[in-house]
Parts: sequence; structure tokens; C-alpha cells
Amino acid sequence: MRGRELRGELDAFLAETEQDLVAFRRDLHMHPELAFAEYRTTQRIAERLSAAGLHPTVLPRGTGLFCEVGSGDGPTVALRADIDALALSDEKSVPYRSTVPGVCHACGHDVHTTVLVGTSLFLARQAAEGLLPGRVRLIFQPAEELPGGALEVMAQGGINGVDRIFGLHCDPRVDVGQVGLKVGPITSACDKLSIRVSGPGGHTARPHLTADLVFALAKILTELPAALSRRVDPRSSLSLVWGRVESGSAANAIPDDGIAEGTVRCLDENAWHAAPDLIKALLESVAGAYGVEATMDYTRGVPPVVNDEASVQMLAEAAERALGTGSVVPTTQSLGGEDFAWYLESIPGAFARLGTRSPESGVQYDIHQGTFDVDEAAIGQGVRLMAATALTALWEGHRLGADEHVTEPMAELI
Repeated sequence: MRGRELRGELDAFLAETEQDLVAFRRDLHMHPELAFAEYRTTQRIAERLSAAGLHPTVLPRGTGLFCEVGSGDGPTVALRADIDALALSDEKSVPYRSTVPGVCHACGHDVHTTVLVGTSLFLARQAAEGLLPGRVRLIFQPAEELPGGALEVMAQGGINGVDRIFGLHCDPRVDVGQVGLKVGPITSACDKLSIRVSGPGGHTARPHLTADLVFALAKILTELPAALSRRVDPRSSLSLVWGRVESGSAANAIPDDGIAEGTVRCLDENAWHAAPDLIKALLESVAGAYGVEATMDYTRGVPPVVNDEASVQMLAEAAERALGTGSVVPTTQSLGGEDFAWYLESIPGAFARLGTRSPESGVQYDIHQGTFDVDEAAIGQGVRLMAATALTALWEGHRLGADEHVTEPMAELI
């Protein structure tokens, strides 16, 4: 199917279904559910897929599902959407405002889910007409924000037999009708760090007779990030930023314990793997110099999302076919975490940024804020992109060999 024919098919499909998809997104937005509690969301998705003649498989916890479209001996391509919401209050004054106190879709997962539902319906029609040269695995993943949902999907065989996987995320800095692409790392690794410091305590009049725990804690807070900047290649952008510090209860008493918590973010996978041991060694060195004991609890989050070059090329070609010339724009690597990274450690694929900003609008939203919203025209554009990407990947397979020349437009995305 040539680009013009595909665009016509998508135009006809969206003319019929786009308003229904907008209503579906608004329903999800009004009824957000947190990680591994997405029971209603999962049911609503399953109902839509089943009505289209598909056979979804709900994950054992009862949240999240995957489903296959098409058959035959061709390649298998996976498309993934995350379905969970955030523990934030919805601050918007809109008819579809969240009805759940303290929970809202402030990261666009309701849009991701709706885009994949629409894509599923379109691909089901293509398969019924014999136009799907392979199979598409539809993954509606729970618990991206926890994170952990990707590992749950993988444990249940969700990517077994998949040759390539694609996903997207709303980007309020990119206009509707555009998609941000980048070869290589596009998100960051993100871990959590908790440090507990202990000492004998004492009177602030006699710090020389005890261990000045608050002073030692302050040194840890400042010297660990500084030391990391000199022990790690700066190109890896390994950063330690504190978010919580607590110690003491009286102005004239040196406390006997304190705690500091923060996040470790990194753009390079090798530096990410080395970070826990390096931070532990630096912590022991600083704490020992001031006579206090320090223990570290390091919680692994997610590795960086590293986009495969051939997969980005397929996304770019699909965007040109379905969204039009000039729809692809470069994007930068983010320090945010995304558990789509776990899939890409097992199979090639790519992650795209879907424009959700109204062109020429003066309103600037940001994700993870209670005011976050999207231009709902992005839903139809997302369906166009994901459907065209699946078909492009199935049609062309591994078109880009290891020694094939990278074109100039592609080089701009590296």
C-alpha cells in the first residue's frame, strides 16, 4: 500500500471514528486509575477490542492486556501504550475532569491508550481485508509510573516472538501533527537513593566530643554530587539530586541519626550499571572522614530508552506517509525515566514523541502537573502514526542493513 493510499484509508477511518475516540479518551480521563489498579481501564479496552473481533488476553493481576492482530508467517511488530495515571489532583476546569480525588491523567497515558485502541481497530479492518502482511502485538501496559509494568508484560510472554516494538509519549512542547524522533538514547535511567547516617549524638556546645552528624550529613549532600562529576565521564550526564533531608529535633542537640533521599539519573547505560558501587564507595569515604556511620539503600528504576536506528527510520517514513512532509522534527534526550526501556533491552524498537500542543496557542502545558491537557486532534494523528508505523515495519522488515548508508535527514535525528 503506497503512502497516498494509506492516508486515504486512514482519512476514511478517522472520519468515522475520531469523535468516538475523543469520547473514549475523555471517559478514561474522568476515571483514572493508579499503577496495578487499572481494572476499569483494562475492562474498557477489552470491550472495544472484543467488539472488533479481537481476542485480548488480560494479565494475571487483572490489569493490562495484550492482543494480536493478523496471522501468517510474516514478521511480528509490537505497539505499546501505558494505561496508568498519577497520584495528582486534577486542577482543570473541563467537563472531563477527573472524578477520582487525588488521581489524574497528568502524563497523557489516556491519550496513549486511546491512540492504540484506535490503531487496533484500524489494523483489525486491514487484517480482515487481507492487507496485513504479518502480525501486530498490541500491548496495553499497566504500571509505567511505578515502574514495573513492562517487566510484568515480559514475564507473561508479551514480547515473545516479537521482531520490533514501537511506542510513543505525549509531548506538550511539540505541535499537533508533528512527531519528535531521535536515534540512540531518548530518555534517562532513573534510580532512587536513600542514605541513613548515624552517630552517638551530643550537645552542640561540645561537637569535638562527639560526631557532628548534621555537619557530616551536609558534607555528604554536597560532596557526593560533586565527586560524581569528577569520577564519571561528563558525557554520561550522571547526576545525583536530593529531594528530602531530615535530621534532628532541637537547636542545641546534635542528633544521632539523619536521612537523605534523592534520585540518580544517567544518560549512559554503562555509567548507570556502575553507579551504585561508585556512590557507595564515595559515601563511605565522606562519612568515615567525619566519624559517622552511613548506610545506603539503592533502588533500581529503569535504564535509558535507546532507540534503534532502523526503527527510527521506519517511524520517520511512516510519519511522512501518514502525517505529511515536514511532520518529523528532531528531539532531545530527556532526563525523565520510561520503562519502555526494558523492552528495548530485549528487542529492537523506538520511542517517539507525539505533538500535543495546539499550533499558535499561547497556552503551555507540562506533564506531571495537575493542569496538563492536550489538543485532542493529537489522538487522530497518533492513530495515523502508529498504524502507518506498524504497516511500514511489516512491509519493509529489516530494510536497513548494518552497512546501509544513513541518509542526511536521518543523521539530523542522531
